[in-house]
Amino acid sequence: MARSIVELLKERSGEQFALHEKYLNTHMVRVLKTVGFDRNYVRASGPYLFDAAGERYLDLLSGFGVFAVGRNHPGIIAALREVLEAELPSLVQMDASLLAGLLAERFLAICPGKLEKVFFANSGAEAVESAIKFARCHTGKPGLVHCTDAFHGLTMGALALNGDDIFRDGFGPHLPETHRVPFNDLAALEQVLASNRIAAFFVEPIQGHGVNVPDDDYLREAAALCHKHEALFVADEIQTGLGRTGRMWAVEHWGVEPDILLSAKALSGGFAPIGAVAMRKDIFDSLFSNLVRAPVHGSTFSKNNLAMAAGIATLDVIEEENLVANAAKVGEALLDDYRGMIERYDWVKAVRGKGLMQVIEFAPPQTLKAKATWKLLDTAQAGLFSQLVIVPLFQEHHILSQTAGHHHPMVKFLPPLVIGDEDRRWIVTALEEVIGGTQKVGGAIWDLGKRLAKAAIRTKTGH
Repeated sequence: MARSIVELLKERSGEQFALHEKYLNTHMVRVLKTVGFDRNYVRASGPYLFDAAGERYLDLLSGFGVFAVGRNHPGIIAALREVLEAELPSLVQMDASLLAGLLAERFLAICPGKLEKVFFANSGAEAVESAIKFARCHTGKPGLVHCTDAFHGLTMGALALNGDDIFRDGFGPHLPETHRVPFNDLAALEQVLASNRIAAFFVEPIQGHGVNVPDDDYLREAAALCHKHEALFVADEIQTGLGRTGRMWAVEHWGVEPDILLSAKALSGGFAPIGAVAMRKDIFDSLFSNLVRAPVHGSTFSKNNLAMAAGIATLDVIEEENLVANAAKVGEALLDDYRGMIERYDWVKAVRGKGLMQVIEFAPPQTLKAKATWKLLDTAQAGLFSQLVIVPLFQEHHILSQTAGHHHPMVKFLPPLVIGDEDRRWIVTALEEVIGGTQKVGGAIWDLGKRLAKAAIRTKTGH
């Protein structure tokens, strides 16, 4: 009889950080310990995590958007249990999976525009890799364009479309003929497209790093420029899609119809990794053009029964629980709450976002003492001020959040779409207290800043 996983977890509870430090990513464990995020979580439900002491935490990371419908949703668990107990055939390979066909039908029905075909992958990064192949095959062109501050994944092809060099350094040379243009800059995009060597422009409708929201005409005009120069417009909705921004797809805010649309994260329901590449039929048929080429692109574990069932169940939950409308309602209320802080707190510079994809950006006020303190933190590590909010939010208020990108003085919130008014009050009350605590330079919260600065300097010097 197979060993009980639950019993194994009970026996070894609390050892996870030691095991990761020894066998996995040592430095990530040290990061978690430095900022005090080394908790022993033992249970999760909806938007909440629970530690071994029974303390409850509000998860505003949601696994970088994976847990849009909350953790351990009973409807998705029931669907997966059904699949497991039915002893269905899976990954027969020389076969056509009914579950995959059903998810494809359901998924394409909610996609914008005239997207009639879908390719299933195992992750967002693999969806990006697949889209690169479809775009190059369809257009016969090699060039790819992405934006400054873009994030499209960390596998080698996707990495070439990454707008932050910290993720790219040390892994070159990258794919040839990739071009980076500023987000929101149509003139720069047209200049690159004018070479007529570009297969596709990859863009996040709202950028995950920085939560940068486009100008009202940017995406629509960018799509028009792509079509003018016979390039494909690829909307990377891996984080923004499936209700995150208060619409099913973020492109719907601006009435844009992509040639290719990428999805992943939330489609999994938080259980079985999945990616989806939806596209026009002519693009799909360019790659799978005849019987001989039917197997030229694929992925061993894509279309597995658990992933397909999780996708179907997730779409059911989003629809039945009106999560897109909830994201719009609660998200806009929270954004209004944050905007009110701009007037009340000197350090709050800007608030951006749509739905439940949000960021608060910080900057030093005009006083000399505040500027000097900011410079001290920034010298130790750019964007370190954000940790003066993130750390006490977690340690004192049990709210899990993140920076909006490497070296950015921003705090990003990506809550499950199931949060409600009680959670909103929890968030706002905590933020008022924590951000209010930064107002007095030299107060208790700045002792934390000094400790973090010293840790950052030790990291830089290797001591």
